[in-house]
Amino acid sequence: MKTKITEMFGIQHPIIQGGMHYVGFAEMAAAVSNAGGLGIITALTQKTPADLANEIARCKDMTDKPFGVNITFLPSTTPPDYPGIVKAVIEGGVKVVETAGNNPASVLPHLKDAGIKVIHKCTAVRHALKAQSIGCDAVSVDGFECGGHPGEDDVPNFILLPRAADELEIPFVSSGGQADGRSLVASLAFGADGMNMGTRFIATKEAPVHENVKQAIVAASELDTRLVMRPLRNTERVMTNAGVERLLEKERELGSDIKFEDIINEVAGVYPKVMVDGEMDAGAWSCGMVAGLIHDLPTVQELMDRIMNEAEELMTKRFMDMMGKTVSA
Repeated sequence: MKTKITEMFGIQHPIIQGGMHYVGFAEMAAAVSNAGGLGIITALTQKTPADLANEIARCKDMTDKPFGVNITFLPSTTPPDYPGIVKAVIEGGVKVVETAGNNPASVLPHLKDAGIKVIHKCTAVRHALKAQSIGCDAVSVDGFECGGHPGEDDVPNFILLPRAADELEIPFVSSGGQADGRSLVASLAFGADGMNMGTRFIATKEAPVHENVKQAIVAASELDTRLVMRPLRNTERVMTNAGVERLLEKERELGSDIKFEDIINEVAGVYPKVMVDGEMDAGAWSCGMVAGLIHDLPTVQELMDRIMNEAEELMTKRFMDMMGKTVSA
C-alpha cells in the first residue's frame, strides 16, 4: 500500500508506532520497523542524551529499516537536555522525528538541516495548522479516544479526522482508537494517509513491558480507561486501577483547588513501577479506549500482516460486493 506517508518515511505499510514512555525502546521500534511500519524510540525514557545515542545504536543493530525518535517537549522549569537529545538524533543518523507537547519550532531548523522528516502530534485542527505553518512535514491527529493526552476539546476521530482533511495541505495520520484493518480503512476514508498505534503495540509479544501490563490491556474493555488531571487542564487518558481511583477521589474532594503536588504519588515515577515491575495499582499510566478492541498478544509481524490483510479484504471484496461489483482473481 502506497500513501504519502509510506513514501515520505520510506516504509512498506502506513502504520506508525507511537512514542510511549517506557515502551518505546529499541526492541519495540525495531520489531515494528522490521514488520514494515515505522518504529519509534521514546527519547525521554532515556536518562541522558548519551543513553539515547546508545539506544539508537542498539536499534540500528536490530533493523536496517527506517525508524524514528519521539521528542516530547514538556513545560518545565528544569527541562530535559533538548539540545543534547537533538544532537544525539542527528548524529545517530535518524531520519524521522515525532515531536509532541509544546511547539517544536526551536528545534525544527536543526532537524530539517539534517534532512530529518518531522511529524508532530496534534489534538486539534488549529494545532495541526500551526504545525504545518512552522514547517512540519506531517502531523499525527489524536482523537479524544487516544491514550495519553487527548487535549481539552474532547473531539473524537469521527469528526476530527475529516476536519483535518478539510484544512490541511500536509499529510496526516490518525491516532487514537486504531487497532486493526478496519481502523486503517476508516482512517484512509477520512482523508488520513496512515495510522498511529500505541496501546495496540503494547499488547504484542515483543513489547518490552511486564506481562501484567499486556494482560491488563487484553482483559480491559473500552470502559476501563479514566480521564485524570482534568482540573489541571493537563488531561490524560489512563487505565483504571486503585492508584487512579485514589487520584480521582482527590480531584473530587479538592475540586478547582487541586495542585499537582496533591497527586504526585499517583503520577510521578509510576512508569517504571508499572511497565518494568508490573505493579498494576501503582498509579496512572496511559492507555487508550482501544483496549476494548484488543483480545490477544500476537507478534508484531503477525499483527501487521493481519491489519494489512483485513484492510485489503475490506477495500476489495467487501466494499466491491456491497456495490454489486465483482473482483477479478
